[in-house]
Amino acid sequence: MKFNTPLPTGLATFAVVFGLGLSAVNAQTALSRNEIVNSLQGAQAKVDISADDLRKQALEHIKKYPGDNSTEVLPLAAKLAQLRQFNVEITFDFDSDRIRPESYETVGIIADALHTPYLMGQTFFVVGHTDAKGDREYNLNLSQRRADAIRDALVTTFRVPAGQLEAVGLGEEQLRDPSKPDAEINRRVQLINVGF
Repeated sequence: MKFNTPLPTGLATFAVVFGLGLSAVNAQTALSRNEIVNSLQGAQAKVDISADDLRKQALEHIKKYPGDNSTEVLPLAAKLAQLRQFNVEITFDFDSDRIRPESYETVGIIADALHTPYLMGQTFFVVGHTDAKGDREYNLNLSQRRADAIRDALVTTFRVPAGQLEAVGLGEEQLRDPSKPDAEINRRVQLINVGF
C-alpha cells in the first residue's frame, strides 16, 4: 500500500547489513564481534564502485522506473552482492534518524570488529535500505540520513577512522525480498567491504 504523502510508515526499525552473502542476524543479542570479522574480512583490493555512483544510480532508478514499486534491480546490485558484507538490525525512532539507545551496544560491537587488525585500514560502505512503504524519494533520503547517523556514531562515539566509512542511502531501490516489498526484512543497512 502506498501513501500520497511522503510518510515512511513502518520505518521505526532499520537494519544494518554487514556480511557475506546477505546473511541476516535478526537477534541483536546473538551478534558477536567474531561473526562480523569473519564475514567482512578477506577483501584484497579496492572495488571499482564509488559511493557517489551508488547514490546517483538510486535516484536515477526512481526517475527511470517511476511508480510505487520498481520491479527492476539496480545495475550495480549484482556487483554489490559479490562483496563481503554482514546483516544486523539497528533500530531508529519512527520517521527519524535518531538511533535508539538500545542499539548502541550493537553499534559498539560493530566498531570493535572494525578496530581489529583483520579489518583495520579497509574501507566500508554503510548502505541504508528501507521497505517499500511510503514515497520512494522520501525513503531514499531517510535511508541516507540513517546511514549517516550510523557512520557518525561509529566515528564520533567509537573512534572508527572516518576515512574507513562512507554512508550511502538506497531507500527501497534494492529490496532484499522483492516478493514482499513492505516486509520488515527489507529495512536494513549494509556494511560492505570495498577493500583497501
